[in-house]
Amino acid sequence: MKTGIYVDSENIRLCGGYGMRYDALANLAKADSSLLLRANAYLAEDRERSKEDPDYRQRMHRYHHVLRQCGFRVIKKVVKHFVDDEGILTTKANADMDLAIDALQQARNLDRVILVSGDGDFVRLVQALQSMGCRVEVIAFRNVSAELKEAADSYLSGYLVPRLLPITAAQDEDRQRGWAVNYNTDRGFGFMRYYRLGPEGLRQESVFFHCSKAQGNIDHLFSDPGHIFEFTIVRGQDESGKVKNEAIDIRHVEI
Repeated sequence: MKTGIYVDSENIRLCGGYGMRYDALANLAKADSSLLLRANAYLAEDRERSKEDPDYRQRMHRYHHVLRQCGFRVIKKVVKHFVDDEGILTTKANADMDLAIDALQQARNLDRVILVSGDGDFVRLVQALQSMGCRVEVIAFRNVSAELKEAADSYLSGYLVPRLLPITAAQDEDRQRGWAVNYNTDRGFGFMRYYRLGPEGLRQESVFFHCSKAQGNIDHLFSDPGHIFEFTIVRGQDESGKVKNEAIDIRHVEI
């Protein structure tokens, strides 16, 4: 499947995806024998600040270098400064038009488009790409447009993509993010479902949990699949010697 990734980097940065790993995003696109043809990242660049602030200039240079090392083409939108009638300085840098035009022009050679943004302004772009025969998948973190989710062929929270946002864990810990399913409110147990990424793509796995292993009073959240949790998977055996894994140190992820 010929794939293109289009990342609205400013939207992602401001809406929960700060520190997103672009190499993990590229690996996701290339899984299941897919061919990654296009990988574009659209960023804002404040050239006036670059002239005055060497630290900012160096940080941006390193950031762009990392993206290019991950195989992404960096498309910069220059930040513009405006002073309104009341003398208030505002800044603006919107790369939506650049992203949309590039995606439409390049879609004729693609089977799948991965749009990394939660901006509802892209709903018409999604529909246009679908009318051209492309499958459109959306990945985002917080403040995601409900209309964009509905328009896409699939939506996946960036919090659930393995390694996309780093999770703090000890070296020997199997720390994951997932959501609760089949929670028994009377007995206080259920299963955490999560993703692992392999050569065949994303696959869902499940692990047993008990509410006593949760941090804080979050039992009432386990019945709602819209909530995301972090947890550590520990390996063990039951009395018969059968492998029995369990999720412990369960924490709610605020999104």
